Amino acid sequence: MKKVVSCLLSVFLLALTIAAPAQAAVTVADNGYDWERFKGQDITLNVYNWGLYISDGSDGGMDINKEFEELTGIKVNYTTYDTNESMYAKIKSGGADYDVIVPSDYMIGKMASEGLLAKLDFDNIPNMALIGDQYKSRDYDPNNEYCVPYTWGVVGLIYNTTMVDEEIDSWDALWDEKYAGNILMFNNSRDAFAIASKKLGLSMNPTSVEEIEQAAEELKKQKPVVQAYVMDEIFDKMEGGEAAIAPYYAGDAIVMIEENPDLAFVIPKEGTNYFVDAMCVPATSTQKEAAEMYINFMCETEVALANCEFIGYSTPQVEAEQLLPDELKNSPIMYPSAEVLANTETFNVLPDDLSAAMDEAWSEVKSYDEGGNALLVPILLVIAVAVIVIVLWRKSVKKKRNDY
Repeated sequence: MKKVVSCLLSVFLLALTIAAPAQAAVTVADNGYDWERFKGQDITLNVYNWGLYISDGSDGGMDINKEFEELTGIKVNYTTYDTNESMYAKIKSGGADYDVIVPSDYMIGKMASEGLLAKLDFDNIPNMALIGDQYKSRDYDPNNEYCVPYTWGVVGLIYNTTMVDEEIDSWDALWDEKYAGNILMFNNSRDAFAIASKKLGLSMNPTSVEEIEQAAEELKKQKPVVQAYVMDEIFDKMEGGEAAIAPYYAGDAIVMIEENPDLAFVIPKEGTNYFVDAMCVPATSTQKEAAEMYINFMCETEVALANCEFIGYSTPQVEAEQLLPDELKNSPIMYPSAEVLANTETFNVLPDDLSAAMDEAWSEVKSYDEGGNALLVPILLVIAVAVIVIVLWRKSVKKKRNDY
């Protein structure tokens, strides 16, 4: 009888455990912040972030959005984009309703200047105090009004050591004909033009249309050796050994190297881009205070640490950085040396005329003949016209002969 009762009790307890609502595993700071003030109000936040750019629990770690939902009662509708430009176009068109977005530095400045971002109420984001001072008051948000830094990093080259049998240290490798068909390139204008500019010894921040045109010509020269223009697709291609070399962001390189130890990463000697991605609230958000709560949650120490460990990007949250394991804290990919960082540039917001010129030049690069031969189309047209002229001439001659 005891055994039966015991079994029934075990089943009952198990049923209670299954039926009980899950409790958030994250421990938030005990600072009096009211995380439950929106519970029962049926609020949903639309969060728009880069792909593969948040800890989602797939590695057994923290599922950040789930933890936020359980802590606050706010639902998260999470969608992704692959470039700053595609995100900007969607926000600018007014065709979508988002509450939290994560643009890069130059795009934050552009969107703020166009009235697309809301000024934040930092009374709702006290964890801004945990963001390092070196990530604040930067050119794109000098008065710290529109954003809270999320991650930072640099751009470099990731390559497969089984396909590249030499030391890679320059952007020139992306133009090397011996890797033709095995080179990947960024599928966004700002990063692509930055690389071409650095290769030419120019700044990543063009000051004239002529500089943009020079970079565009360099990108056209590169096109014959490019296998594909990619963003998130780079993971499958590089991890699967489908390409030899590609430019990409340092944090993602760490993740790819973990998946494929044959991969290596280098920061080119010509210099590179230093970027900060930050959390913002679009001006059209109807849930601004709840959005600010989400941003504050992302800056909690346990959350920022889990996020940094999962996505591989450097964290601007000072407590989380101190808690990183030594292999990440001392990683030259995640935390490059002062010497390397001294040879970097941050993207500035381009004037409208230069931004338009770059957009136009990028369209020309992407529509450039896939064979990389700018003369091919004109030559074919000349040949076609010549053929027509010859045919008409022969008909004319034949008609004249028949007239005799």
